[in-house]
Amino acid sequence: MTRKSPARRLVPGPERDRVAAELKARYEAGASIRALAAEADRSYGGVHRLLADAGVTFRSRGGATRGNSAS
Repeated sequence: MTRKSPARRLVPGPERDRVAAELKARYEAGASIRALAAEADRSYGGVHRLLADAGVTFRSRGGATRGNSAS
C-alpha cells in the first residue's frame, strides 16, 4: 500500500506573492507552464493558477497544426 503525500499548498500572503511574481517573470520571458511546473516541482494546474492570480496574459497554444506548411 502506498501513501499519498499531503497536498502542497502555498500559504496566502507574501510567500505566495513572491513565488507567483517569479513564475510570472519567467513565463513572460518565454518559459512554458510545463517547464515552470517541472522546475518548481508543482503541478501544471498549480502553476497555471499562480500565473492567473498574478495577472498573466496567457499565450495561445503552440505546436504543429494539420495541413499548414511553412513553405
